Amino acid sequence: MRFANEHRRLIVVFASAALVACAGSGGSLSDLLASASGEGKVVSGLKQALEVGTRNAVDLTSRNNGYLGNPLIRIELPGALDKMASGLRVVGFGAQVDELEVAMNRAAERAAGEATDVFWQGIRQMSFSDAVGILNGGDTAATDYFERTTRDTLRARFEPIVSSKMDEVGVVRSYDQLIGRYEAIPFTSKPSFDLRSYVTEKSLDGLFTVLGEEERKIRTDPAARVTPLLQEVFGK
Repeated sequence: MRFANEHRRLIVVFASAALVACAGSGGSLSDLLASASGEGKVVSGLKQALEVGTRNAVDLTSRNNGYLGNPLIRIELPGALDKMASGLRVVGFGAQVDELEVAMNRAAERAAGEATDVFWQGIRQMSFSDAVGILNGGDTAATDYFERTTRDTLRARFEPIVSSKMDEVGVVRSYDQLIGRYEAIPFTSKPSFDLRSYVTEKSLDGLFTVLGEEERKIRTDPAARVTPLLQEVFGK
C-alpha cells in the first residue's frame, strides 16, 4: 500500500476537513464515505485492501498444514516442556512427542476460520481517524490495529474452538499419555502447564503474523492488488 505522494496529501487534507466537520458527531468511516468522492475512494480502497488481506490470512492459516507447514507460525512444544520432551525422546517416545505437536497445529488450523467475521466487523466499525492512521502508518499498521482491537474478541472465539479441536484431534489425550510416561521415568516430576491456553495464544500469534505478511504484500507488491479499485488507489 505505498501511496503516491498526492494520495498522501489528499488523505491529510481530507482528514483535517472531515474531522473538523464531524467533530463530536461520532461519525463512522461508512458515514464519511457516503459524502466523499475521490477522497472516499482512497479510504474505500483501504477497506477493500483490509478485506483482501484478512481473507487471505484466514485462508492460509485455516487450510491443512496452514500452521504445521509454515515455519514462521508452526506451533512447537513450549520451552517449559523441553525437559519432558527431551526425556521422552531419550526413552523412545519421540514419535509420540511429534504427534502431539502435529495435533496442536491441527487444532489451530481448525480454529483459524473463525477469524473472518471478527476481522470484517472490525473493518465495518473502523473510524475515519483509524483509517487515516493506517493509511499513513508503517507496513503493518493495519495488522497492529487489528491486533489491538480484535485480539480479545478472537481469543474468546478461539478458546472454546481450540479446546474442542484439541480434544477432537487427540491433543489432550496425547499430552496426558506423555505426562504419564514421563512421570514413570525415575527422578522426574510432572510439569505444570496450561496447554490449552498456550495453543490458543500461539494460534492468535500465527494468525497476526500471516496477516502482517499479507499486508506487506499489498503495500509493496503490485501483483497482490487483485481488484481494479486496489490498482487504482495503490497503483498497478
